[in-house]
Amino acid sequence: MSRFIGITSLLVVLVIVGYLMTKQMQSNGSSSPAAQQEVAQAQSAAAATNFSQADASMQAFFAQNQTYVGAVLPAGSGVALASVTPTSFCLQAAGEHQDGPSGGVEPGGC
Repeated sequence: MSRFIGITSLLVVLVIVGYLMTKQMQSNGSSSPAAQQEVAQAQSAAAATNFSQADASMQAFFAQNQTYVGAVLPAGSGVALASVTPTSFCLQAAGEHQDGPSGGVEPGGC
């Protein structure tokens, strides 16, 4: 009988530890709010770098041609040229956009 109580106690402890470990993994795992915020910040930083490089490419094109019309962004830049006029452009990537030539990166599309 005492052996049964010992095994039962051990099983109860294991179930509780398992439950607590599961809760800990949920709060610190990849789906936790903190992890999601870090991912969003990393994506935003990468987009800002991509926009910066694309903007530099657009400025170089304008310096040579005195227009943005006909500009093409480097392949693999991660940024799309959504709209272009002779004196302005709009870059778009990952749910953000930048109105050029002097706008900042903002949420949403062009």
